[in-house]
Amino acid sequence: MNQTVLITGGTGSIGRRLTQLLQQEGYQVSLLSRSPKTIPDVRVYQWDIAKGHIDPQAITTADYIIHLAGEGIADARWTDERKDEILNSRTQSTELLAQTLEETDHHVKSFIGASAIGYYGADTGDRPLTETSVGGTDFMAQVVRAWERSEEQIAALGIRTVKMRTGIVLTMDGGALPKLVQPIRLGVGAPIGSGQQYMSWIHLDDLCRMYIQALTDKSWQGSYNAVAPNPVTNETLTRAIAQVLHRPTILPTIPAFAIKLLYGEMAIVVTGGNYVLNKRIAEETTFSYKYTDLNKALEDLLK
Repeated sequence: MNQTVLITGGTGSIGRRLTQLLQQEGYQVSLLSRSPKTIPDVRVYQWDIAKGHIDPQAITTADYIIHLAGEGIADARWTDERKDEILNSRTQSTELLAQTLEETDHHVKSFIGASAIGYYGADTGDRPLTETSVGGTDFMAQVVRAWERSEEQIAALGIRTVKMRTGIVLTMDGGALPKLVQPIRLGVGAPIGSGQQYMSWIHLDDLCRMYIQALTDKSWQGSYNAVAPNPVTNETLTRAIAQVLHRPTILPTIPAFAIKLLYGEMAIVVTGGNYVLNKRIAEETTFSYKYTDLNKALEDLLK
C-alpha cells in the first residue's frame, strides 16, 4: 500500500514541485487547504486555523506530514498587522497540527517542518553560520525562533521532527529569482545595496529532494541548514543571471536607500545577507546535491 504524505501550504511553489516529485517516487499526496480545491491525483482536505479546525481524516490517513504553510515574508510591506500575520500563520498552524495529532489516533511516522535561515538574523555579514550558531534578535529571527518552538510541540509527542532552515530557493515559479531576473532581462539589472551581502541559495529540486529523504531516513532529526554548499554575494548572483541570459548589468549597484524607500523595513530581506553553511547535511547525512554550482542551477532554471 502506498504511503501518504500530507502537505500543508502545498499549493505554493515548493509544495507544487514537492507533490510532483513525491508522486514520481510512488507516494500518495494529500493537502490541507483553507478552501476547497480539485487537484488531479491529490486528495484535498480543509482546515481553518483561526477556528482551530482540521478535517480529522487528513491526519488519520497520513503516514508523514510536511508542513510548509505560512504567509510570504516578502509579499507585502511589514506593517504591524502584516508582521502579526507572518508570525501567526506559522505558529498557530503548527500548534493546531500538534493539538490535532495529540487528540487523534494516528500513525504519523515523521514531521518535516519548514524553517528559515532568518533564524540567524536578516543581516549577519560574512560570518560563517552553522546549525549551532547563535540565533539573531531582529524580526525575522524572532519569527523563526517562535516557529521552531511550535514545531518542538510535535517532537514532544514522540514524532521524529526535522526543521529545514531554508535559504533563498531558486525557482522561476515564485520567490526571489523572478524578481531578480526581470530587470536583467530588460537590460536594467544591477546588484542591490552593497552587492557584497551573501545569499545562501538552494535549487528548488534539491530542497524538495531533502524533504523526501528526511521523510524516511531516521538519522535526520532537529534543525538543518537547507542550503547549497557555496553561498555567493548578491553581485555574483546578479552577474551570473546576466551571463546565463546574455544580458548586460548597468549601474554599479541599486542603492540600499532606494530599496528602503520602496519596501520599508522589509528591504532588509534583499539588502541583508547570511553566509550559511550546510554543515549537518554535509557531515551527518547521505544527501547528494544535483546543483552545487550556481551557474548550472541557473542554466537549468533559465534556459
